[in-house]
Amino acid sequence: MKITVFNGSPRGKKGNTNFIVEEFLKGAMIAGAETENIFLARKKIIGCVGCFDCWSKTPGKCIIKDDMDELIEKFINSDIAVFATPLYVDNVSGIMKNFMDRMIPIMEPYFEKDENGECRHKKRYDKYPKIVVISNCGFPEQSHFQVLKLLFRRIARNMHSEVIAEIYRGEGEILQIDLLMMKPFINKYKKVLRVAGKEIVKDMKFSGKTKEKLEKPLIPYRYYISGANKSWDKENGN
Repeated sequence: MKITVFNGSPRGKKGNTNFIVEEFLKGAMIAGAETENIFLARKKIIGCVGCFDCWSKTPGKCIIKDDMDELIEKFINSDIAVFATPLYVDNVSGIMKNFMDRMIPIMEPYFEKDENGECRHKKRYDKYPKIVVISNCGFPEQSHFQVLKLLFRRIARNMHSEVIAEIYRGEGEILQIDLLMMKPFINKYKKVLRVAGKEIVKDMKFSGKTKEKLEKPLIPYRYYISGANKSWDKENGN
């Protein structure tokens, strides 16, 4: 099984998103998967100009010459594609949005109706990877990921695929805090992420128990909010 992560964090390896990705991939590798973590911030991805030449003059190929041809090939040749992004203004990062916009060559321009009678574009390829979503945000509650949940279900529908698993992590700012008192909470979460990686390889889904653990707060919300506000006071010299 080939799992490819398209990592949309502008902070790359240092980001909280990547903290989650790395632990998830450790579990997947233990279960026997071939994995790759691609940092989109290191790639040249020019914004889509909406010319539709990839549907007419050069079918399946964008006329813009950058790194997208390579990235699309990696996407199509994966069994599971992981979209990993921090939450920016209730949505994906700008880097991730550019990447997703430039993926229109993987579809045909022609319309068809899906099983619910709604239009989408026809397939260009016989097979598309299943989708896993990973995201984190600085807010504590899981409710902040409502837009992403809907967005990636729509994307999966358009790509003739399905979202098979999601990891959404509120309280993301404490994932890499180097405090002794936080280590037991973070280490516990790391273990859950590795189990999640193993399960996605073996079963193509998370167990109910793992889903429940992934959704639990790392620490009580009131402590997180208080700590975050004190941190900003310190940052601003208050």
